[in-house]
Amino acid sequence: MKRSEQASGRDASGGARQRRAAGHDGFDLTPSDEQRMILDAFGDFAESRLRAAASEADAESGAAQALIVEGHELGLSALGVPTALGGAFEERSAVTNVLVGEALAHGDLGLAVALLAPAAVSTAISLWGDAGQQGAYLPSFTGERPPAAALALLEPRALFDPLALSTMARRSGTDFVLDGSKALVPRAAEAELLVIGAELEGSGPALFIVEAPAAGTRLESEPEPAMGVRAAATGRVTLDGLRLPGAALLAQGEAYADCVRLGRLGWCALACGTAKAVLDHLIPYVNERHAFGEPISHRQAVAFTISNIAIEAEGMRLATLRAAGLADRGEPFAREVALARQLCGAKGMQIGSDGVQMLGGHGFTKEHPEERWYRDLRAAALMEGALLV
Repeated sequence: MKRSEQASGRDASGGARQRRAAGHDGFDLTPSDEQRMILDAFGDFAESRLRAAASEADAESGAAQALIVEGHELGLSALGVPTALGGAFEERSAVTNVLVGEALAHGDLGLAVALLAPAAVSTAISLWGDAGQQGAYLPSFTGERPPAAALALLEPRALFDPLALSTMARRSGTDFVLDGSKALVPRAAEAELLVIGAELEGSGPALFIVEAPAAGTRLESEPEPAMGVRAAATGRVTLDGLRLPGAALLAQGEAYADCVRLGRLGWCALACGTAKAVLDHLIPYVNERHAFGEPISHRQAVAFTISNIAIEAEGMRLATLRAAGLADRGEPFAREVALARQLCGAKGMQIGSDGVQMLGGHGFTKEHPEERWYRDLRAAALMEGALLV
């Protein structure tokens, strides 16, 4: 159709046609050239290094130091650091960070958490830190040896609500004193820098910068037993009368709420990447596995299950990217995060379960990765913090 015909709303036959929608700054899934370059690098790393190391890291409840170093060399620790302080990216993009998390989790979700944990801290300080806090901490994330860092919100109690914290912070002169406990903190035993969520007396939830180890903090030396995400070496951090200077207060109010929302998007991104890994592994398996003289993919129940996995995985991804896109444009995104969280939590668990089911007895063993993906995917519905996009 010629442009003049398109503009008039009629084609050569004179028939009426709706005009093609003009481009706008709305929801667009087309990655930029920079995003493609980033995803190529992280995708190759995930497939060649993380996938191969995943089983051992899960069994050992920790990532090999060589992988942590490689991730830093790729720039993972400095994802949120501004260029003025040595970072690589001029613009901050929640969409880009979601795509990075998705790519890494396609290799392994647990290792993705271990590698992205420092970026959650650098991003938090970049978003809400003042000049003094940024100058004091962010340059270390671009150096040769970034700190083992983590964002700690989750607490060891049932029905945890990140907006109703049991970890308490009270003012003592110009200082703050913190008491409480944080659970499932990535690489807790080796933590050097933490951003911790605590209920600030009289003010509501807030974020504090904690240098560890310090008097008043106790880091568990053994990984905290958990069903999944074992490669992240999650542990517990206990605060017992921890005294912090006034400059340790990082954020409170709406900034804290945004921290929770952006963290949930991070877990959604990892669920999307792992769900795609399940699908990519199952398709060749059901085509190659024969029973009663034909591939099991010829069975209607198998074919429908695979198609449902593909449909739900795509829905999870679209909901997550839509919420991230709104965050990038500075528009309200709480509702969209809630929808993405619900979808990724429920459908992610179902995809993990279906992956195990499709392999039959093989799915129950560690011969294939589905049992690990099933355990890891359950984290998307309950984890808080640790990640930040």
